[in-house]
This record gives sequence, structure tokens and C-alpha cells, in this order.
Amino acid sequence: MLQNFGVVFAFAFAFLLSACSPKLDWRTVQAQQEGYSALFPGKPEKIERKLSYQNQEIPQTLEAVKIEDDIYSVSTIHLAKDQVALAPKLLEQLQNNLFNRAKVNAESAVSSDASYQAANRQRLSAKDYFLEFKSTGAVEQSMRVRWITRVTPDNGVWIYQVSVLHAAPARVDAKQFFSEEAYSNFFDEFHPE
Repeated sequence: MLQNFGVVFAFAFAFLLSACSPKLDWRTVQAQQEGYSALFPGKPEKIERKLSYQNQEIPQTLEAVKIEDDIYSVSTIHLAKDQVALAPKLLEQLQNNLFNRAKVNAESAVSSDASYQAANRQRLSAKDYFLEFKSTGAVEQSMRVRWITRVTPDNGVWIYQVSVLHAAPARVDAKQFFSEEAYSNFFDEFHPE
């Protein structure tokens, strides 16, 4: 009985130590200006910039955190009411930039049907893509990415890119690798307004 208690204690101690690990330091980030909440595995850094697209300045925000070999990020682009017509082509360009780097297209990329829950608890469909980028020799990169487009109350549009980039010496099977709980939590707990 004492031996069983020791095993249970060892597992409990290991669990408590892992809870102190930055990898498991989950926190909900309320990005009210960008219209979402997300569960990040650490405190993200925020970068804001303006994109030049078709002679217009478009605000883009990136919140990201690096944990070991992974970068968890949420990129948001806001299109005002008078810029909404740009949304389909801009989204297509964002997607094609990543697909081209991975030497695939939307049809040939490894993907799976997914869903996300909006802030109003409504479940909506999405698609996750699992990309493996050409090797640089020393580093292998793979990514899980999801794009979500949402209309704002003032008839503008948010374009969200939710992604995790993994960069390490060994190649991984992206779909299997990014199905682990630490990655699924990040995608499952992203909630746009």
C-alpha cells in the first residue's frame, strides 16, 4: 500500500512541477480591440503595424508567444466598412503566401474540418491546415493554421489567422504532431466576437 502511495505521490509531484513549467502556463488573453479572446500558453507579445494593400493602409495586430520550439500566434487584420470588398482577395493572398512556402495549394494541403466557438457560444465551421515547409538543413518547420473571417457590428471585417509554428531539428508529421492537447487547446479556446 505504501508503495502505491509513493507512485501516486510521484505522479502528483511530477504534475505539480509541470504545472509550474512555462509550457503549461496557460492564460486567457482578452483582446478587446481585436475582437477575440484566446488561451495562450504564456504571456504573448503584441505588435501592431499597417499593411499597405491596394494603395490602402490596413491595421494588423500580432500577438505571439514562443514556448520552446513553438510560436503560438494570432494575427488580426481589420477592414473598415469601406474596405470590406478587399477581404476575399486579401485572405486569398495570406493563404497563398503560406501555401506557396509549403509548396502546396488549398486543395492539396493536408487539412481537417474543424469548428470554433464564437463569443456568443455559437459553433461555426472552419478548416485547419497542416503545413510542412521545405527544409533549411538545420531546422525543419511545420505549422497548423486556421483562418477565420468575421463581420464586425459596424459592418467591417476581421480576418484572423490562428497558428502554431514548430521549428526543430527533426521533421514531424504535422497533422499528428499538432493534434496533441497543448496545440488543440490553443485552437479550441480561440473565440472571436
